Amino acid sequence: MGLKQEEILLSNNSINSSVGEIPVDKQNLAAPIKSAVDKYQLVPEFLKVRGLVKQHLDSFNYFVNTGIKKIVRANDMIVSDVDPSIFLRFKDVRIGEPSMTINGVSEKINPHACRLSDMTYAAPILVNIEYTQGSRGVKMKAEKNDLVIGRMPIMLRSCCCVLYGKDEAELARLGECPLDPGGYFIIKGTEKVMLIQEQLSKNRIIIDADKKGNINASVTSSSEATKSKTVIQMEKEKIYLLLNQFVKKIPIMVVMKAMGMESDQEVVQMLGRDPRYSALLLPSIEECAGINIYTQEQALQYLEAKLKRSMYADHASEKEGRALSILRVVFLANVPVRSDNFRPKCLYVAVMLRRMMDAILNKDAMDDKDYVGNKRLELSGQLISLLFEDLFKTTITEVKRHIDTVLSKPSRSSVLDPSLFLRTKEIITGGLERTLSTGNFDIKRFRMHRKGMTQVLARLSFIGTLGYMTKIQPQFEKSRKVSGPRALQPSQWGMLCPCDTPEGEACGLVKNLALMTHVTTDEDEGPLISLVCT
Repeated sequence: MGLKQEEILLSNNSINSSVGEIPVDKQNLAAPIKSAVDKYQLVPEFLKVRGLVKQHLDSFNYFVNTGIKKIVRANDMIVSDVDPSIFLRFKDVRIGEPSMTINGVSEKINPHACRLSDMTYAAPILVNIEYTQGSRGVKMKAEKNDLVIGRMPIMLRSCCCVLYGKDEAELARLGECPLDPGGYFIIKGTEKVMLIQEQLSKNRIIIDADKKGNINASVTSSSEATKSKTVIQMEKEKIYLLLNQFVKKIPIMVVMKAMGMESDQEVVQMLGRDPRYSALLLPSIEECAGINIYTQEQALQYLEAKLKRSMYADHASEKEGRALSILRVVFLANVPVRSDNFRPKCLYVAVMLRRMMDAILNKDAMDDKDYVGNKRLELSGQLISLLFEDLFKTTITEVKRHIDTVLSKPSRSSVLDPSLFLRTKEIITGGLERTLSTGNFDIKRFRMHRKGMTQVLARLSFIGTLGYMTKIQPQFEKSRKVSGPRALQPSQWGMLCPCDTPEGEACGLVKNLALMTHVTTDEDEGPLISLVCT
């Protein structure tokens, strides 16, 4: 033992001698931690590097560089129903420089000129397309580059703005204040700021109870192609699926059988070995057997009878049954179905059922909706992305309708050019400008009806302007007399300001970000998936 101790001491001495060669300022290391006053010297440096509205700018930059491309890629084909050989395909999309077309001539614009002349500070949305054109049986492929399909309002100081990367002298030449943080839009000469929206987290299972005391497991799914809300509810010991596409509640075992999981034993095994789980699932299995559904085909026929009529037709649903198409695309849209393999969706449903049953057996397993970890802040980039997706899909539907109308005419002399219909449509320009001007988001496709999303930027004081940029709007009405969402949560520490909230009915609901809060924006998921899989 003594020998070992000597060896350790010798090895320690050799390490100390090697460390001694590196000069170390021991006094500085042993000095006490600086006071709060000393730490304030870091604040100006932080503001130089990050600014105070970086979350808005990052969010808009992500949408312009990545988000808009994903939306167009997910909806890139327009194929005629009358003649399937007539098509139009979007190859690429980008945002041009802020400009205004006056008498057919495109002129560059700057924010100050837009304020003075009551114009919208916007840039053209340019697409590269390929399409078939022709008449009387003669068809030929054609391509067009940089075709304008609409105009996108540009956020000041974002990567598309003329002020991006300019120094103080250049900003002064353009009539801008160097201290102005940007992060707002100019719509018809008025400065409009889009408020940060507080929302429950997307693609995450939330367990809670409704007014009747029924346990719910809900997931607000969001993918590039689809947005939907899936709710699984336990009512009178039986478990049902609530989905907007179906007229009434669907027994969960029917849904599992429709996705190819015909064996009840397999579903029970997926939930877990605990006999209490199988006992809670038994009434649902009995109900499914009571309506004589044992196979996938029987389950799909049952679902077809319970469907609502759709406003938006879908090609995929016409080829296969509409019920299977809804299970593939709308039901749990965040879990993709690749090569007709519904097993990942079945596993996700099993996880939801397991979490519900845990909440029934142990009330502590319920989720707290007011906990900051269960919430996300929707920034201007995500909101504009949602709005653009709706307007782009509407434009595609209109163009397709026009092509079909022209093709169905018996006497057609002129050459059909699908790209002309794209150019004449002003759906995207008008929709974006109207929504940002009024602040009323009315998107029927995603069942989003909100008012007061944008406000006129207050310029009474510099700190007031920054306050508008960091204001967070709640997800429900201010008139509700509830104390839970208004209370100060311990999980808000360091992220939300505990004192900056209005008096009156909005107290505690309208919140503000703390001055140095950093809101992470969307990231491309490809590298993350590859990192997880390796």
